[in-house]
Amino acid sequence: MAHQIIFGGGFFWCMEAVFKAVPGVSVTSGYAGGHSSNPKYEDVCSGSTGHAEVVRISYDKGRVSLSQLLDLFFLSHDPTTGNRQGNDIGSQYRSIIIAGDDELREIKSYILKLEKKLGRKLTTELKRDGRFYPAEENHQDYYRKHPLHPYCMFVIRPKLKKAGKLQPILNV
Repeated sequence: MAHQIIFGGGFFWCMEAVFKAVPGVSVTSGYAGGHSSNPKYEDVCSGSTGHAEVVRISYDKGRVSLSQLLDLFFLSHDPTTGNRQGNDIGSQYRSIIIAGDDELREIKSYILKLEKKLGRKLTTELKRDGRFYPAEENHQDYYRKHPLHPYCMFVIRPKLKKAGKLQPILNV
């Protein structure tokens, strides 16, 4: 049985590329955490929907644990900056996790340990089971389709290199 979790931490192209490298994981880019139904990219970018750019992760617990996914999530973005990841600024780029009750208990414990280790508070928003809206097709699997796009070369590639340090769960 596949388990699901939703992660947001900046532009969804980045999160999607990072998590697609994990065996036992499937990834869909989309929008969640807001108040409007069936948002489109332009709506989310305007900030009027309350949604964040996110990825829905379906994963096999026999191949990858929630803890491993959290390691990768927190390594691949800065969870201490509110509404911003690098040059991507706005509430749609906030750090957010949407999960079920069982997962949220584990995530809260993980965050407390990470905050203690870092010596600072995280801005990561936690929400219980939210509605997910898949992004338009041109945003799906973007890194694979457009590896020479400047954003892919100068933002996503360095994240993939950094994430590669989490071997053996990654096959980057």
